Amino acid sequence: MRAGAEAVQVHIGPYALDTPVVLAAPMAGVTDRPFRMLCRRFGAALAAAEMLTADRRLWHTPKSRQRLNHEGETEPRVVQLAGADPEVLAAAARASVALGAQIIDLNMGCPAKKVCGRSCGSALLADEALVARILETVVRAVAVPVTLKIRTGWDREHRNGVKIACLAEQCGIAALAVHGRTRADFFAGDAEYLTIRDIKSHVAIPVFANGDIDTPQKARAVLDFTGADGVMIGRASHGSPWIFRAVNAHLRNRFAKPTLQRGELRDIILGHLDSLYSFYGEETGVRIARKHLGWYCQQLLDSPAQVRRDLMEAPDAAVQVARAHKHFDDWVSTAAAPA
Repeated sequence: MRAGAEAVQVHIGPYALDTPVVLAAPMAGVTDRPFRMLCRRFGAALAAAEMLTADRRLWHTPKSRQRLNHEGETEPRVVQLAGADPEVLAAAARASVALGAQIIDLNMGCPAKKVCGRSCGSALLADEALVARILETVVRAVAVPVTLKIRTGWDREHRNGVKIACLAEQCGIAALAVHGRTRADFFAGDAEYLTIRDIKSHVAIPVFANGDIDTPQKARAVLDFTGADGVMIGRASHGSPWIFRAVNAHLRNRFAKPTLQRGELRDIILGHLDSLYSFYGEETGVRIARKHLGWYCQQLLDSPAQVRRDLMEAPDAAVQVARAHKHFDDWVSTAAAPA
């Protein structure tokens, strides 16, 4: 997409995306299958699975098995891998494709210490030669598109995002997502988009801008400034998976879709809870649901603390869903009551 221009369909290998708006990854413990399917329902063109280690010896853990479960997901299915050894990553990519992955996404953007401490994620940006070896090896290893997630550099004195992007294009990477912070920034301060604009001016492959995109208007402004082909939305989707609907509507015609009614939002939340219990089982589902309920309360309720506390203390699925039903029924009724 170019400033002032109409949206142009984005292609990643053989896949033509319906919209230029995608869900960010990795968000461990958030972008699980139920949440990905919910975001796709509201218009996210892609929703990569939670980051998976390239070390296949760890794929037999319950957590990894859940991350490998893509049953019922809308295509194309995206698997994101993290690692630092080119051959290990290539083997993991081949195994992922055999299990149904249709796009392999390589993580060189995660700033978490437990990831960077293993010289993975955004730590790789400090070793451009290793980046090139990884990209070349993985692209050769699989017949599906390989994409890449990066940050703008290691720190503010070493913003090498343009060089990494050019390496990526030369190595056959099909698309690039760039978070507008360095590894050293973590999530502090404001995202900067000048580096993303510079990256887009140097490469022809699709570029997705990421970082602090939390409204439809911000999405349009970032696209116009950077010339990026699409936007990637992460934290703003927590408690608001319907943000993709709003952003897509704004990018298409600059007019907002009719606001979802409170009753519709309540039903979406209750449906999300049910999908979590079904996917994880009751005990884990209740625990995972707490964070989502907290975000829903924060986003929707005027006084979320007391309701959130009541929902967090629910001991099982039956109590949790009953309390959620009651609180959000009350919220719906409040809107319907005459002034």
